[in-house]
Amino acid sequence: MGQLIIYLTFNGNCKEAMEFYQECLGGELHFQTLGESPKTEKLPEGMKVYIVQASLKKDDLILMGTDMVDKEVLRGNSVSILLDCNDEDGIKTYYKNLKAGGNTTHPLQETPWGELFGGLTDKYGHHWLFHCKKSSAQSFNKI
Repeated sequence: MGQLIIYLTFNGNCKEAMEFYQECLGGELHFQTLGESPKTEKLPEGMKVYIVQASLKKDDLILMGTDMVDKEVLRGNSVSILLDCNDEDGIKTYYKNLKAGGNTTHPLQETPWGELFGGLTDKYGHHWLFHCKKSSAQSFNKI
């Protein structure tokens, strides 16, 4: 199946929060800022510090976070379930099955860096993120 990961969304304070969680839980913490992402040279400097992806890993625990959100973050919509998988057919099946009765928030599609990514809200109102690394791409749990 892959791995289910807790994925938190923040309103610009992802770095601060993830550093706090690292102090509390220990583990190895990595960040990717918007400024480190491809094609962001034209963004205002203030936006370049936002966290695209943070990953805190300790033993079997993986806690991820981001500042990148297209809606206001409120209690209840700031937690997602990330299904990280290395099987393209599997991730497509999981996406299709969980989409039944729900709403697509981001179609499952290939990213510029060659991975599959998508999102949806299931019929019970829970937000799911889907990630599938292709053979040459890096998995979230390797970050």
